[in-house]
Amino acid sequence: MRALTWHGTHDVRVDTVADPEIVNPRDAIIKVTSTAICGSDLHLYDGVIPAMKPGDILGHEFMGEVVETGSGSTLEKGQRVVVPFTISCGGCFHCHIAQYSACENSNPVPKQDMTETLYGHPMAGIFGYSHLTGGYSGGQAEYVRVPFSDVGPIVVPDHLDDDTVLFLSDILPTGWMAAENAEIQPDDTVAVWGCGPVGLFAIQSALAMGAARVIAIDHYPQRLALARSLGAETVDFRHTDVREALMEMSGGIGCDAVIDAVGMEAHGFAIDNMIDIAKQKVGVGADRASALKQAILAVRPGGRVSIPGVYGGMTDKFPLGALMEKGLQIRTGQTHVQRYLEPLLQKIEEGALDTTFLISHRLPLEEAAHGYKCFKERQDSWTKVVLKPGMDAHPTAAG
Repeated sequence: MRALTWHGTHDVRVDTVADPEIVNPRDAIIKVTSTAICGSDLHLYDGVIPAMKPGDILGHEFMGEVVETGSGSTLEKGQRVVVPFTISCGGCFHCHIAQYSACENSNPVPKQDMTETLYGHPMAGIFGYSHLTGGYSGGQAEYVRVPFSDVGPIVVPDHLDDDTVLFLSDILPTGWMAAENAEIQPDDTVAVWGCGPVGLFAIQSALAMGAARVIAIDHYPQRLALARSLGAETVDFRHTDVREALMEMSGGIGCDAVIDAVGMEAHGFAIDNMIDIAKQKVGVGADRASALKQAILAVRPGGRVSIPGVYGGMTDKFPLGALMEKGLQIRTGQTHVQRYLEPLLQKIEEGALDTTFLISHRLPLEEAAHGYKCFKERQDSWTKVVLKPGMDAHPTAAG
């Protein structure tokens, strides 16, 4: 089969690789019909996530048709399914309490030491996201093996096309959980750092949950325009002092809740961020947390901080004093995707949530390397790229 493989920083290639096989009775094989490039994939592309190996198959946002099942799978051949990016066993302590992204059994034992040493506990398995998370082959491929297929995938009705439901795999539930973690109240003013895919869905979700005002912070004009189209007010951090603007917009109190949808590769010209960028470039690994630092300083005392943005290591000059003295609440973590699949699918069917506005480009799988380059370098106009295995037309922008 054909699949997108990682070969080093800014070096991804579509190669011919072995077809996946059933290795466990609970497995299923999916023929991928749509797969997206995620902002988190750019961390792999930029080489800031360790434990990648040449030839690793990328991709954790995908859906497709079931073509083969193990004896323990609950799926049936021919069903269309969306697959969560988190791999969860369904039987451990954390799965039983719906903390699926903390699954104890999905990361193979030989690989658990990598993250147990770093984080105190091993991470759960994730598709296509380094050997820290199990080394599973991802879904930017023609076919993919889905472990624990009786727990993860959701069957989607035929009247909903791929574009409408694909983002149930990751970014829609991630944006929803980000807003949920911010504990939105009806009178809240909420600030969201980052108008990428997760940030835009967090904006949409916060408004759907009843936030009075949502303020979006970014510097790309098109992304800020998308935020405004959802009902957000906007701040361009390249032209405005963000904290001053938020204090003025909130009547001098500060935002009730803040959401960091940026993560470890924040932009910005603050001196500490420039130092973190330099450290990442030379491989000493500090996360660039300028957006999170800014959010902690901007939220009001007693406010809530939600962190869906991905962080992987350490950060310098963290405002721990502000966090403690202001009495802030923080909630974060990889998304418990399986918890949200059914309710969000229902909201999509009811028309309460739209997902298709985000797609800017659809490309054949064979053009995936081009898609990564453009998604990295043209984030203002390439807001979301969907790859279509089997598509033989030239890359096209979404209508």
